[in-house]
Amino acid sequence: LVQLVESGGGSVQPGGSLRLSCAASGLTYSRYCLGWFRQAPGKEREGVARIDRSSTNYADSVKGRFTISLDNAKNTLYLQMNSLKPEDTAMYYCAANSLLYCFGQYPRDYYGQGTQVTVSS
Repeated sequence: LVQLVESGGGSVQPGGSLRLSCAASGLTYSRYCLGWFRQAPGKEREGVARIDRSSTNYADSVKGRFTISLDNAKNTLYLQMNSLKPEDTAMYYCAANSLLYCFGQYPRDYYGQGTQVTVSS
């Protein structure tokens, strides 16, 4: 059974930082395409960042502010979010698929339950 569990969300003022974590059981992260999505109220879920063995990729809206990384020893995926803006407010989900590479797509086979990020003054 594959389980992804996010943590690290919270409330922060504009310009602040948060680091999201996603711990996995039932799969080994280093063998998969991994990513982060977000969904704001009334909006569609959108891909934020993804990573595989060869590359990382970011949505234009977060480039230069967010960093996706992987700790293979801890089997944990991270999303470091800096210079946060009110428009970053959303539920954030980690995701994985069963492919070694992303092939230009966000992973969609497995999702976590989400962690809320709220950016407000």
